[in-house]
Amino acid sequence: MKHEIHIEDTGERYACDEQETVLNGMAKLGRKGIPVGCRGGGCGVCKVQVTSGDYRTTRTMSRQHVTLDEQEHGIVLACCVQAQSSLSLKVVGKLHKAMCRGLMPLAPTQAPGNHLALQG
Repeated sequence: MKHEIHIEDTGERYACDEQETVLNGMAKLGRKGIPVGCRGGGCGVCKVQVTSGDYRTTRTMSRQHVTLDEQEHGIVLACCVQAQSSLSLKVVGKLHKAMCRGLMPLAPTQAPGNHLALQG
């Protein structure tokens, strides 16, 4: 089964099969500069923070790159997790630098009907 992965930093979305890692799915975006590193949890270049959704860990992550506290707050290595539902994530560290290089910051959006009342 495929799930949609949303990269909050860039607005990109991609489909990721439950049997592939989030990093392998991300690499299929075909973007230059996505660091894939060792793909085994030891180098730390694919660090992300999952902000919503369910995933499962497929291998041990180096504690040098992801502490237990970070992992409890959704920070994981994309090469070590598989999506079990649609995910939203933020890219962290070296991956953030590579993914967001040259991008303009996303402008905050205003919800419809959420206007300031002017007093006159």
